[in-house]
Amino acid sequence: MTGRTKLFRAARDGFRWEDVATLAYKQEGSAAFRDISRQVLFEHPDLGCQLRYFEMQPGGYSTLERHEHVHAVMILRGHGECLLGQDVRRVKPHDLVTIPAMTWHQFRADDGEAMGFLCMVNAVRDKPLLPTGEDLAALGRDPRVRAFLARTGGR
Repeated sequence: MTGRTKLFRAARDGFRWEDVATLAYKQEGSAAFRDISRQVLFEHPDLGCQLRYFEMQPGGYSTLERHEHVHAVMILRGHGECLLGQDVRRVKPHDLVTIPAMTWHQFRADDGEAMGFLCMVNAVRDKPLLPTGEDLAALGRDPRVRAFLARTGGR
């Protein structure tokens, strides 16, 4: 939201908010992902950051990527897994995940339920970097990471 900011926007059912558009996660074909949407909840020049809500349908996942900017994530609903560098963690509501700069990361919802999370990032940020074949091979040396990547289509 830019320009004139509405000071109050009521919550709606299903993790939606008044006057907040549900957007495509990314442009189709730009990178591998499945069944995920985004909503920009707060965006104002004075904030210096953007707060977004991402929601994955059961079995959905975000893109495997890394950036120069840091992310702050809070799981709001559902259960799943998070790849963070060379570590795979189970995530549940209210878990906090800090994603350091230039760290490979990806989120995946469990097959039986949707998973939603808040993500705070710098308002001005770099574009994501996708893994090369060499990067994927290095990540896949760890059996837990290799198994996680297999559940998200190998990337």
